[in-house]
Amino acid sequence: MEELFTLKELLLQGDVKGALAIVEELEEMSRDDKISAISSYAVILLLHLIKQHAEKRSTRSWEVSIRNSIRMIQKKNKRRQAGGYYLPPEDLRIALEEAYPAAIDCAALEVAEGRYQPDELAKIVNQEEILQQAMTLILAQDL
Repeated sequence: MEELFTLKELLLQGDVKGALAIVEELEEMSRDDKISAISSYAVILLLHLIKQHAEKRSTRSWEVSIRNSIRMIQKKNKRRQAGGYYLPPEDLRIALEEAYPAAIDCAALEVAEGRYQPDELAKIVNQEEILQQAMTLILAQDL
């Protein structure tokens, strides 16, 4: 919020260069917030995909959580005013890869009633297959 007051002051003073620097900082902060939200939903999405793969079953609750996570990732990733996306597919894939360890940790608490340590669970499921499934679901147009 302080940045907005500073921006206003700079504009009133006619300091366009200083104002543009604040605008760029605000854009970066907004982008970071979007990426953080996408990462949080990516963990939830991957958690449930890992559970499906490890237990070779699904529940309605997991499926709803998967759909909701996909919708929210799509929503947060879309630039409303400028069009396009905050994270193009290549960067979205990187975000999923970065979220995967947290998802494995969470899934280890739930799969088979918590019998597996994260490293054990990671050996049971195919990370590449799960990441590819997540990408396919996120990039699908209709949900």
